[in-house]
Amino acid sequence: MSSVNKVVVVGGGTMGCAVAAMFSVAGWAAHVVESDASARLAAPGKVDAAARALGADGAVSAPAVYGALAQVDWVGVDIVIECVFEDLALKQAVFAELEALCPAPTPLTSNSSSFPISRIGAGLATQQRMLGLHFFMPAHLVPAVEVIRSEVSDEATAARVSEIMRAVGKKPIRVKRDIPGFLANRIQHALMREAIALVEEDFASAEDVDAAVRYGFGFRYIAAGPLLQKDLAGIDIHCAAATTMYPYLRTDQEPSAHMRKLVADGNVGVKSASLRGFYQWTPEQVAVEQKRYEAALIKAARILQEEEAGQ
Repeated sequence: MSSVNKVVVVGGGTMGCAVAAMFSVAGWAAHVVESDASARLAAPGKVDAAARALGADGAVSAPAVYGALAQVDWVGVDIVIECVFEDLALKQAVFAELEALCPAPTPLTSNSSSFPISRIGAGLATQQRMLGLHFFMPAHLVPAVEVIRSEVSDEATAARVSEIMRAVGKKPIRVKRDIPGFLANRIQHALMREAIALVEEDFASAEDVDAAVRYGFGFRYIAAGPLLQKDLAGIDIHCAAATTMYPYLRTDQEPSAHMRKLVADGNVGVKSASLRGFYQWTPEQVAVEQKRYEAALIKAARILQEEEAGQ
């Protein structure tokens, strides 16, 4: 692959700054476009904090930050990653402007967690270079990133974007079709539907549901994904258990009443004024938990990095 060293990240919020940080740590020149003035001022600090979490010692170059796409020098850009607010019309407008400004065949990618790239790029002339590129929060610490093709996305472009992701230390997950939820979120939401139902129906507390995942089957996932684990343990055992269990699993077609009430009441977790979600928090507990969570992710990432290096 030819030398690649210039990324444009559209959106300077938490996700966009984390993405810019991981490219900066990998030695790329990061350019961030953010229309909101206050977010624009905060972006360099956010990028620096994320870079330090990745082990940077302060030698990482600060990103160039712009207020509009037209201000960017598009010569030599290797990849564009859109990380704006999750609004379809906004994303479509961004991609229409990107198509006019950024010369082909530079890949244009979207970090959308819900909108297929086929809808975001609908009607544009260069849809073959457009891909979903879905990172997971926090983007600079979670190794995986989904590389998602639409029916018209170019396979060579998907391979090129996957190679770029590997070059900056990520683990690309190839998704062949841009179905709703892509790959990881479909699996995650299937788990969450059952986890919330168990709390809602008072089979267990939120603490015990979380412990069952973290210290039980979830503990194994750092070593083996669910399909590999069943090959190791025996598919016949899983099939027999599924025959007994599947008729009793939740199959709701909408979010649970419990979760909808939490949202309606404004109790959406640590970002809510009440500091309430599935748990009740204090500001001190939030600070401690966020620090613990980030440290645990860094340790887990090192396990996977060591494994990848040994292959």
